[in-house]
Amino acid sequence: MDNGGHLSEKISDEQLVQLHLAGRKGAFETLLRRRGGEVYRFLVRMLGDQTLADDVLQETFLQLHLSADRFDVSRRFKPWLFTIAANKARDALRSQSRRKTQPLDAQISETSEASTSYLDLLQADIHMPSEQMQNQELRSAVQKMVMEMPEHLREVILLSYFHHMSYKEIADVLAVPLGTVKSRLHAAVSHFAHRWESVGKRFADE
Repeated sequence: MDNGGHLSEKISDEQLVQLHLAGRKGAFETLLRRRGGEVYRFLVRMLGDQTLADDVLQETFLQLHLSADRFDVSRRFKPWLFTIAANKARDALRSQSRRKTQPLDAQISETSEASTSYLDLLQADIHMPSEQMQNQELRSAVQKMVMEMPEHLREVILLSYFHHMSYKEIADVLAVPLGTVKSRLHAAVSHFAHRWESVGKRFADE
């Protein structure tokens, strides 16, 4: 379990929560190191503000620390963590007098896999920009379109496309039925596709 005094990376998130509750030194820090970056990228995309995302990240892990004893270890940890983050992000958005819509610095995808599987599943005739695209202007345009989506559509497309969560995981994060997740994804893809028609054509003509 230990390697030079450090917790092994082979230990699951769920086991780390149990170790944290048992008072094991380093368990909570390992969770933060393992999941903090991913949650931060979600928050930057959701909030459109890196400073605010940093604050909400801290609030998320503080809430995790305070609520760890309520975690059901028979379930997966990641959706539960993203539930806390999504709730904190919604609270932050609603406390603002206006929503910011400027382009973000966050990358389009955090993985090297060129996967748009949920779009294929929806059989949507739309081309999502590749995470490998180098054109900063195009990337900023895509990010701006995502930021301008209604909140309930933005969060579902972020969790599905950007964070590759399953329908079930998204349903757990958002505390909505599976059918609602599917309908929101359809709406999110349609919303993006409609906006992309004009934006994508402009870049294709350049």
